[in-house]
Amino acid sequence: MAPDYERAAEMLEGARKVVVFTGAGMSKDSGIDTFRGPGGIWERFSAQDLATYEGFIRDPAKVWMWNEARRQQVAGLTPHAGYVSLAEMEGLFPQVVTVTQNIDGLHARSGASQVVELHGNIWKVRCDAEDNEPWLDERTELPEYPMHCDNCGGLLRPHIVWFGEPLDRKDILDANLAVEDCDVILVIGTSAIVYPAAGFPLLAKQRGAKVIEINIEPTPVTEYADLSLFGTAEEVLPALVVELKRRKGDGD
Repeated sequence: MAPDYERAAEMLEGARKVVVFTGAGMSKDSGIDTFRGPGGIWERFSAQDLATYEGFIRDPAKVWMWNEARRQQVAGLTPHAGYVSLAEMEGLFPQVVTVTQNIDGLHARSGASQVVELHGNIWKVRCDAEDNEPWLDERTELPEYPMHCDNCGGLLRPHIVWFGEPLDRKDILDANLAVEDCDVILVIGTSAIVYPAAGFPLLAKQRGAKVIEINIEPTPVTEYADLSLFGTAEEVLPALVVELKRRKGDGD
């Protein structure tokens, strides 16, 4: 069945605040591997070694070398047309907030102005010893393995939420503030099984927002979504924006 872009546009029409909630499927269209599912990263690599604090302490050099390879992959990719379309949406609604589980930074690179990164950012680092605020480090060739803090000499770590770690309190607050009074939430490319992040679309629904899902297959979100548009983000989002612009032109 073809996606019902007209119905989706009707739901979005007149929205004051739109939240965009994205997962790994959003990045997949740009060539970034997903973590779960057939062929996913965790089928080929050990999450215990590469995505836990215990693995980092056990072999920080190994974790940094792996993250350097991931940085190099992401740096060579271009945000696909779906990312560009989401950035265009900022001109169609009074407020658009992106809440993402992705760590690749592609939303910001494509022009999104308000992004909450629930699981961190591969381009940021912080000192594990000082537990300070993260800072941007966009190098794709690192000077040492592992990285060390210039201030105290302690280990630097990627600013990524690993398995077993809590989400940053500020990010949780920002995400809650985003969804608590939004009119529509677009749930794009997420399996909706990783909590607490996966709870935000349902929270928006409970607060009265319309839920529009965009995914290649049904997910737990499908059960309560007001509308599901099945297809890739790269295909669906540009077509949705075309319909939104058409309706906006008709109303001018």
